[in-house]
Amino acid sequence: MRTLHLIIALVVVSLGLASAAVAGHRSTGDHDRVKSLALLDHDDDEDGAGAPFCRQAAYAALIACQAEVQDDFWIAVAGCVNVSERAERRTCDAEAKEDRRDAKEECGEQLDARRDLCDLLGEGRYDPEFDPVDFVDPDDIGGTVAPNPYFPLVVGARWVYQGGDETVTVTVTDKTKLIAGVTCRVVTDVVEVDGAAIEVTDDWFAQDLEGNVWYCGEISQEFETFQGDEPEELELVSIEGSWKAGRDFDKPGMLVLAFPQVGDVYREEFSLGNAEDAAEVTSLTGDESVPAASCDDECLVTRNFSPLSPGSEETKYYAPGVGLILEVSGDGDRNELVEFTMP
Repeated sequence: MRTLHLIIALVVVSLGLASAAVAGHRSTGDHDRVKSLALLDHDDDEDGAGAPFCRQAAYAALIACQAEVQDDFWIAVAGCVNVSERAERRTCDAEAKEDRRDAKEECGEQLDARRDLCDLLGEGRYDPEFDPVDFVDPDDIGGTVAPNPYFPLVVGARWVYQGGDETVTVTVTDKTKLIAGVTCRVVTDVVEVDGAAIEVTDDWFAQDLEGNVWYCGEISQEFETFQGDEPEELELVSIEGSWKAGRDFDKPGMLVLAFPQVGDVYREEFSLGNAEDAAEVTSLTGDESVPAASCDDECLVTRNFSPLSPGSEETKYYAPGVGLILEVSGDGDRNELVEFTMP
C-alpha cells in the first residue's frame, strides 16, 4: 500500500507541475494563448478574422507535448519499478526525472519556435486548397507539362548525394499514389552507409498547374543491424516522421515554389508534433559548385528549419534544370550532389 500511495502522490505532483508549466507560458504576455486552453469552445459561425489561429495551434501543441512528456515519464517509472537491484533502480529513477526535465524544456523551445514561425506566416488557419482539378497528370511532366526547374519530377531522374559517410540516392519512380484525390508521384530516397541502406523513404509529390511542387506525405523507414544476429540482416526500428495529407489532421505542404521570391516563407510539411518542416527563400542569385553541378549567381537558396528542432537550420541550393545540389548544415557540414541523371 505504501508504494501505491507514493505513486498516487507522485501523479498529483506531476500533474501540478504540468499545470504550472502551462501557467508559466500564460504569464509571458500573449493573452490569446489562454483561449487555446478552451479550443473546443470556438465558434464555427464566425469567420474569426484577425484571430490568432496559428498561436492557438501552437499552444495546443504545447499541451500535447507536455502530456506526452508525462506519459513517457510514467512509463519509465513503471519500468524502474521492475528493476530489482536497488542502486540500479535509483539510477533509473534519476534518469527518468532528468529526461522529463529535458523534455519539458524542449516543449517550451518548440512553442517559441512555432510562435516565431507564426510571426513569419501570419495568424491565419493553415488550410491550403488541395483540389485535384488544380494538378497536372504526373505522367505528363517532362512531356506536355514543363517540370519545375528546381525539382524536375520526370520519371527516371536520379540524384546522388554524398555527405560524411552517408550516400543518399533520390529517384523519381514511375509509381503514383492517390492522396485526397490528387495523383502524386512517388520519389524514393535511400540513405546508405557502407553500402547498407539505413533509411528508405517513399516521398509523395504533386505538381500543380502553376508549377508549384507540393509535398503530400512520406513513409519513412529506418533500419539497423544488430551484432550477433545470424545472418546479420537489417531490422526495421522506426517509421518516425511518416505522414500523409488527409490523415490525422495532416495537410500538404509546398516543397518548391513555381515563382519563388526572396522573403517567401512556407510550410513544407504539416503533421503537428511529427513533421513540421518550413522554408524561407533567402536568395535567387546563389553561387555554389559541387562535383555534379554548379550555379553562377542563379541558384535558388532557402533557409530550412523545423519548430520540432529549435535552433537547427539548413541552407539549401537549387540549380535551375537540376534541382537540389547542396545542403549545408548549421555546423557547416555539406551534403553535395555527386551524380545527376535526367532521362
